[in-house]
Amino acid sequence: MRVLIVKTSSLGDLIHTLPAVTDAAKALPGIRFDWVAEEAFAEIPGWHPAVDDTIPIALRRWRKNWRQTPAGAELAAFRRRLRAREYDLIIDAQGLLLKSALPARLARGPSHGLAWASAREPLASLLYRHRHPVPKGQHAIERVRQLFAAALGYVYDPAVLDYGLDRLRFAAPVADKDYLVFLHGTSWPSKRLPTEQWIALGRLAAEHGRRVYLPWGSDEEKKVAEAIAAACSNSRVLPRLNLTQLAGLLAQSHGVIGVDTGLAHLGAALGVPGVALYTATFPALTGARGVRQSCIALDAGEEPPSRDTPHLRIRRLPAFAADEIWRAVAAG
Repeated sequence: MRVLIVKTSSLGDLIHTLPAVTDAAKALPGIRFDWVAEEAFAEIPGWHPAVDDTIPIALRRWRKNWRQTPAGAELAAFRRRLRAREYDLIIDAQGLLLKSALPARLARGPSHGLAWASAREPLASLLYRHRHPVPKGQHAIERVRQLFAAALGYVYDPAVLDYGLDRLRFAAPVADKDYLVFLHGTSWPSKRLPTEQWIALGRLAAEHGRRVYLPWGSDEEKKVAEAIAAACSNSRVLPRLNLTQLAGLLAQSHGVIGVDTGLAHLGAALGVPGVALYTATFPALTGARGVRQSCIALDAGEEPPSRDTPHLRIRRLPAFAADEIWRAVAAG
């Protein structure tokens, strides 16, 4: 059986889809997947052993340059590639009208997606041949797993969470051992920590003999990394890394401390001890999940109704406390 997944972005959303792919591969031996993903995240699907081909899409870039000839030519080439193969099944795992439902409709094969009341954009459901109700108010990973199980006709064990990633396939871009990674960067200002709080954590790492590596993805994030490194003798700013290099940095680390960012979800998926810090939202529905992962809500908004979600550990702190955060990552 050949299945096409449409889940274009973001980084964390693609990571959230990997356990569903593992479920399907375990339940249906021989199933193989292709995947439509934004070009910036096209490395990720191929990390899973059940995914054969990634079809990059450049919606973000095309929206900015839609009047230009290259964008039109690229869109036509994408459509040809999307329709080059007929699929046994197409699953829109995102539920967005233009971003995912339309590409799923353009592909060749019976399309499946979320029902009207379940989709983030209800109009998206009108483009699917088969619609599946998946209750809201539960973790994003479980919603995708339930969608896949309904579309493909199997039952999965919610107590087992397997992202399907092999840490050993990722080589670290540094020669050190037993280092920590601080994921301080995020595109949402409300999700960031003040630089002085990162410095407090960096100095704690120095007291415990740990080197800290600081990746970055923008000029602004690089300046923050440089400020942390200037105040912490054990910290080093890295050159800009691609996603596979970042995966290697995380996979071979001793632990990760990060804000609410896709890379924190990647660290959890790789089974690395980690602490994800939430300042703007409560992590019950989208928190980083993993056997060695903890989420700390720093007074992060109103807490939603409690739900027992396997491999999701949440602790609430009324304010930033470097010692408490350090103990959490050490316990992982």
